[in-house]
Amino acid sequence: MSKKPSISKKQPARPRLDASPEPPGFAARRLAADILDGVLHRHRALDELLDVGAPPGLTALADRDRALVRHLVATVLRRLGTLRHLLGVLLERGLPRDAPRAETALLIGAAQILWLEVPDHAAVDLAVRLAQADRRTARYAGLVNAVLRRLARDGAKLLAEVDTVMLDTPAWLMERWVANYGTATARAVAAANGLEPPLDLTVRRDPAHWATMLGGRVLPTGTVRTAAHGPVTGLSGYREGAWWVQDAAAALPGRLFGDLAGQAIADLCAAPGGKTAQLAAGGARVVAVDRSPARIERVKANLQRLGLAAEIVAGDILDPDPPPWRTASFDGVLLDAPCSSTGTIRRHPDVPWRKRADDIATLAGLQRALLARAVEWVRPGGVLVYCVCSLEPEEGVEIIGELLSGDSRFRRRPISAAEIGGIAEALTPAGDLRTLPCHLADPDPRMAGLDGFFAARLERI
Repeated sequence: MSKKPSISKKQPARPRLDASPEPPGFAARRLAADILDGVLHRHRALDELLDVGAPPGLTALADRDRALVRHLVATVLRRLGTLRHLLGVLLERGLPRDAPRAETALLIGAAQILWLEVPDHAAVDLAVRLAQADRRTARYAGLVNAVLRRLARDGAKLLAEVDTVMLDTPAWLMERWVANYGTATARAVAAANGLEPPLDLTVRRDPAHWATMLGGRVLPTGTVRTAAHGPVTGLSGYREGAWWVQDAAAALPGRLFGDLAGQAIADLCAAPGGKTAQLAAGGARVVAVDRSPARIERVKANLQRLGLAAEIVAGDILDPDPPPWRTASFDGVLLDAPCSSTGTIRRHPDVPWRKRADDIATLAGLQRALLARAVEWVRPGGVLVYCVCSLEPEEGVEIIGELLSGDSRFRRRPISAAEIGGIAEALTPAGDLRTLPCHLADPDPRMAGLDGFFAARLERI
């Protein structure tokens, strides 16, 4: 029989909780624990667990408590490497192997103690209750109590002794970034990923007006950026369809077609629809395609709210028998290919803990196959824009290099700084787009940064 993990030879007694009703905030912590378990132990995507795959009870919470759930989970995931390191220092015998929920309770409690404005005693008490609420973990409630009390006492000192930037990015990923971008840039990217991102909006018209209305600012790219958080459905302009949520970097590929009026554009892998809306708002005749029927319904709903029109197709562009729409050629084709998403970690902090190095090669194979289909639908003289929200060269520059070396029908049309709001640091020497999370610096960290994107613009000769 394995020994009971401990932090010292003599553990403090397990706290005794009465059978009173759940204290305020406990329901939110319990749901946060469920979601964390889904990400860390079942490798589910965080967005899915907060939306269609949400645990029962999440939608019943008040807006404030739902926001707390999201904030708790995101904080744990952004600081997961540091949290696990500190807990490892305090747990002499490691985590209980027979009670996965013990780690979850410790992570949630520790994140609140170290980074959230929660009284230490409340953070400890609620974490202990989480442990006691799980049959397998209840016997470790005293351990959870002891570890978190010691963390409340010594946490600031322990935190000052570690390199959180390095700890909070998995080693395999940090090694790749150092090799591809250098140590300084890799650390800057990792540091940016540790910050909560701003809310970026693409507006139909009059960005200055909506920046004023929403307490934000207009970026050089035309995106309206605000630090506002909470349900976007309650913000001014949402119901009127005045804007949609879209990271400033994600809005750049759609600008690379130039004047969109009257152009026939195919938006492949279109969901959730931000780029489709952008193209349609610019006057293009858009065919939006995605293989997921559920995700394509979201595209339809978003376009309906915005009062925009496009031809919406639920289908896989790799199907051997294409439907009639794929026999046409287009003035422009936008392929936002599925990828490792390592450029969006600040918005999706689960990504580095769910992905593996092997995933990159697998996804690169899919990207090649998708691109091989996409090029066939570009008319002579037309433009193909290929983009991924990945920082990995195998999914971006190497994919484009292979295409250009093997298909003489296409040539690169370099992107200029003027086309992307003057952000010259986001251009490669070859003229491709390469944004990094540490770009677009700002004295206010709440207003800084971009998603990491690669985009290349090719012209069919």
